[in-house]
Amino acid sequence: MASRQPGDSLTEEAICHICLDFFTDPVTLDCGHNFCRSCMSQVFWGKEVNSCPECGTEFSEGNLKINWALARLKLNPKEEENKLHCNEHQEELKLFCETDKKLICLICRDSGEHRGHRFLPIKEAAEIYKDHLKSSFDFLTEKKSAVRETELKQIRKISEVREQSSSLQAHITSEFTKMHQILTEKEQRLLRDLREEEERLLKTMKKNLREIQENLNSFEEKLSKLLKQMEQKDELMFLKKEACRKRRISNDDCELAVSDASLSIEKFNGPLQYTAWREMISSINPA
Repeated sequence: MASRQPGDSLTEEAICHICLDFFTDPVTLDCGHNFCRSCMSQVFWGKEVNSCPECGTEFSEGNLKINWALARLKLNPKEEENKLHCNEHQEELKLFCETDKKLICLICRDSGEHRGHRFLPIKEAAEIYKDHLKSSFDFLTEKKSAVRETELKQIRKISEVREQSSSLQAHITSEFTKMHQILTEKEQRLLRDLREEEERLLKTMKKNLREIQENLNSFEEKLSKLLKQMEQKDELMFLKKEACRKRRISNDDCELAVSDASLSIEKFNGPLQYTAWREMISSINPA
């Protein structure tokens, strides 16, 4: 039986039981077992439920914790090759128990604990499991390539939608600018026609109003003169002035009328939206 070497207590703990090599970026599960982070990612990628390769305890990827103690170990594989010994029997570890997924010595193989188990030489087991990892690596590489291609396609689709949206925005703005222009011109034309018709009607009405006001002033003057004559107390003077009046008041002086005219209500108060739409038809290009 080999004598116990310094550091023998760390030999098995320094080996990842998945890749059978010294730890790289070691992580600890909730159950206390340690593995390389990359080994855990490759072995359990895509599985719905993750469990410890040694004890089967389920765990969440978010619970992987860095094992700083193992990470600080600077083990040189060439220096440690002769220091891999069984913690229980202090014999060199020469076999890998596939059943328990652990390194064992020859004495462990013959013990009752491993009776009926399947064993492989360490080198052969390492090659087999490295082949498994290579298959996983190749599979992941292929998957990554497919996902990358899907990503590029999605990026192109996003770009196409953005370009299409930009083009449609320009089209919408252009079309509504045309409609705004047509409506604005229609509005200005109607307002101009309304002002012109208003001025024409008011011109006639104002002229008639002036005539009415002139007649009104004339009546005021005549009434004032008649009132003075009526107030004349000297009968001789009254009769003398009365005799000198050229003519009597007649109904001819009262022939006045109101100029009755109104705006074209139907033109300016009708269904303006409909009339504007009819004018817009000529500028519409149906899809």
